[in-house]
Amino acid sequence: QVQVVESGGGLVQAGGSLRLSCAASGRSSRRYGMGWFRRAPGKERELVSAISESAGSTLYADSVKGRFTISRDNAKNTVYLQMNSLKPEDTAVYYCAADSSYTVVAEANPSRYDYWGQGTQVTVSS
Repeated sequence: QVQVVESGGGLVQAGGSLRLSCAASGRSSRRYGMGWFRRAPGKERELVSAISESAGSTLYADSVKGRFTISRDNAKNTVYLQMNSLKPEDTAVYYCAADSSYTVVAEANPSRYDYWGQGTQVTVSS
């Protein structure tokens, strides 16, 4: 079993920044492809960003390109999402997920992710 734990959410004014962290831990020390998703009130869950096991592949939703940056520290088995220039429409619960399949590319499909965190609230005020 793999545990995925997010942290770093909160309330910020528009134009501000937040950094989300996600730690994945399990019996083995293997790495996982990781993704960040979000669900805003009344909306479907959507991909925000994803990163492959080696960090050689990343992808971003068009709505966050140029503002958000995903990275990982494999020594700590932790993935980060640096969110800059936040907008009120970024308000959502952000979920981190781990993909246990061995792939070299960042995965956009949420159904490919096996383990999910509980989510962390990000609220951006106008």
